Amino acid sequence: MGKGVNKVRIEPVNDRMCIVTRERDQPEGLIRFVAGPDGNIVPDLRLVLPGRGCWVTAEREKIDLAIKRKLFGRALKTEVTVDPDLGEMVERLLVDSLLGMMNMARKSGQFITGSGKVEAAVRSGSALALMHATDAADDGVRKLRQANTAQAMGEKEEEIPVFRLFSADELTRAIGDGAFIHAAALAGQAGEGVMKRAKALARYRNDPQAGTD
Repeated sequence: MGKGVNKVRIEPVNDRMCIVTRERDQPEGLIRFVAGPDGNIVPDLRLVLPGRGCWVTAEREKIDLAIKRKLFGRALKTEVTVDPDLGEMVERLLVDSLLGMMNMARKSGQFITGSGKVEAAVRSGSALALMHATDAADDGVRKLRQANTAQAMGEKEEEIPVFRLFSADELTRAIGDGAFIHAAALAGQAGEGVMKRAKALARYRNDPQAGTD
């Protein structure tokens, strides 16, 4: 490694244990937190912040429990300040990350909207995941569910995941003209990024309706 390049120290895999459940998991199932220079607890979603870190299962309720039980300071062995809205902060970061990746995937042709285009992508097998607005009409959702089921049966594989994470109004406020009722992430790095972030947000919310149609 060249001179002047600092390596960020991240704990080895066997240190990735949730401070709430005491269970070990892979990084994608956990969220890392560090204490900033001012002692404030900061989420490190990208795993790039230096210093000693602690891990919490990537679910809102687990972070709320860590705050309630004052586990961050105990895990980091130092005095820390924890924002009572830390759980909400993490959710906003996850939402922003997903919306940003959706925009990137759209520009690269790996995120499409519109019922007709989405259905064609599902039936062709090029779709990695489906997305509906939470207030999408039942008829449109049902039509795409049938396409998903038919494709899976034809290829003898599982149906692609389906997410309902935002209302149409929420999408309009967040991304304006890019808002949608039905959408699909397509094969490719950016499309895979959308699916990964959608799964992370659905898990974080622990909403049984978020990842279903």
